Formats: sequence, C-alpha cells, structure tokens
Amino acid sequence: MSAPRLDIHLDQIGHNARSLVNRLEVKGIAVCGVTKATLGSPEIARQILAGGATSLGESRIENIEKLRGAGIEAELILIRSPMMSQIDRVVSSADVSLNSELDVISGLSACALGQNRRHGVILMVELGDLREGIMPCDLHEFVSRVLALPGIELRGIGTNLACQSGVIPDGANMSELSALASSIESTFGVVLEIISGGNSANLPWAFDATTDVGRINHLRLGESILLGREPIHRSVLSGLHADAVSLVGEVIESKEKPSQPRGAQGQTAFGESVQHRQARGESHRIIVALGHQDLDPDGITPPIGFEILGASSDHLVLACVASAPVVGSELRFGLNYSALVRSMTSPFVSRNYVETDQEA
Repeated sequence: MSAPRLDIHLDQIGHNARSLVNRLEVKGIAVCGVTKATLGSPEIARQILAGGATSLGESRIENIEKLRGAGIEAELILIRSPMMSQIDRVVSSADVSLNSELDVISGLSACALGQNRRHGVILMVELGDLREGIMPCDLHEFVSRVLALPGIELRGIGTNLACQSGVIPDGANMSELSALASSIESTFGVVLEIISGGNSANLPWAFDATTDVGRINHLRLGESILLGREPIHRSVLSGLHADAVSLVGEVIESKEKPSQPRGAQGQTAFGESVQHRQARGESHRIIVALGHQDLDPDGITPPIGFEILGASSDHLVLACVASAPVVGSELRFGLNYSALVRSMTSPFVSRNYVETDQEA
C-alpha cells in the first residue's frame, strides 16, 4: 500500500475496549468510547461498540453525522460544548451533548421543540483543570433553569480533568463530583443517570483496589482504547495493546551527509533555533515523506537504530545508525495521542485496516 499510512489493527482496538469495559464493569462504571481521534471512523466505532461500550463520544458534529450516515445506531454524545451555529445539527444527530452555557442549552431546547425531539444534556462542572465547566457554587441555580427548559432532558453531570492543566483525577475531586450529584438529586427530586468522572486519565484512580468510586458510573475513554495508555504518565495499561495503530512512512532520500550544517544560521521554517549537536563527521541521513502537514513530529517514536533530527512541512529527517534503508523502503513509527490525532485527521495519510498477524 501507499505511504504515508496508518496501519490499524481493529482486533487489538476491540481487545482494548473489551478489557477496559470488563475491568470497569466490576466498579459499576460504563464506558463511552471516544472516537474523536479517528475522524469518526465507523470501522473503529464498531469495534469499540462490540467491545461493550454503551455509547460513543465525538467532539465534532461532522463526525457524528458521518457515524449516523454509516448506520451507527448507538447513543452518540457530543463531548465538546455545542457551537451556537450548529445547535440544529446537534439536536438532529446527537443524542446527548456536554454543556456549560445556559444560552446554548436554551438554543438546544428551541431546536428540540422545532424538531419534535428531546435532547439529553450532561452539565460539565469545573473541578480544577480550568477548561470547560460550571463553577460548583453556580451549579444549583444552573440546574434549576435547565429543568425548566422544554425538550431538554437532564441526563447527568460530569467533569473533565488532566487536559488543560494536567490536574489528576483523585479521591478528592471525584468525591466532590459525587457529592454534587447527590445534592442535585435531593434538592430537585430528580435522578441523574450519568455521573461522568472524566477520561482515560481517571483509570489509575478507578483501577486502584482501595478506590471508592462513589457515584461515578461513566468514563469517556479514547487514548486508552486506541493506544493502550493512560494520559497522566503515558504508561501502558496492563493487558492492553499499545501498538494497535502505527504510522508507516516512505524513504525518499538516503545519503551520507555531514553531521553539522554549513553557513550562517537563523530560524527554521517553523521558527525554531537549531541546537548544535556534537560534530560526528559524516553520518547516514535519510528523509521520510512525512512532516508537520501529516502529524506532530514530536509525537512519534522511530524504529530502533534511527534518531529523529527534525521535521519541516513535508520532510522528516533521521540519522541512521543501523543498516541504511534504500529509497522507496518503508519505516514504521510509534505514535502518541497528539501524533495519532494529527495523522488520523490529515488528508495526506491513508488508513489500512489489518489483521494482527498480517504483515503490513
């Protein structure tokens, strides 16, 4: 197949989903499989659902519409706050959305009435990471106003941690979310179906044998399913595949070159200053047809025997300390979540869905 491409092992992704679902089910926690990093891939979505996820989470309404168009009938949750300019599409295609602005929910209410539908909302609460969320002191008044809106069903509350500021989910912030849920139920006489504690960063907390999960019964998992890792330390989770997705690039140059640049130096194409390396005489350098237009170069791991020296828009430069590859050969790279998102959404990177034992 052509390169650059992503080799995607669907059975390994399905295994990761099933393993996480089974481990969390013991704790009474359901899994929303987040497919936002896959550009709404129906193939990956079906594997995650087959693994036991109760719903799918997407950050873009375009991806939700794509999944609906592919015949995905599972509950779809828009996990980024809806844009006012898209609320009609949100009500049409998404079952639930995560919200923190009353004006947006009021707009969803009007659209739901116009479409003769009900739209579910999960209210996001700010618990320290300083991304989206209602301040806890404002939550009761917010709930009161949401409950008065026609066409809107309050499905639950949630929070997001470890994204904007890296705040770690722990017993304190999860207990606070549980207490807020119980307080809302007792104050307003409602039952909250979903208490969404967060994302893959919650897994070390959830899997700890000493953890009391309280009211938390829902997690939104993406990185752990796709890459087998938790986002706090990027550690591989026990029993999961960390190489379900890999990136393949093609060598377009392979030459002996000096180890030091020649001539006066300024900034690179991306505004960086090159750090001078120790002179090592000539070394073998290769160029792979990959660059910033395809991925986050800082988020890939080269094969053993290669070192990434830098990247421009279209060229990835590596030093080769192993046997030099020939032009036209391929190299396989590991990915972190940043590189996965960028490469999955690049129009220049194709996808190859393979069986685990199939040679790419």
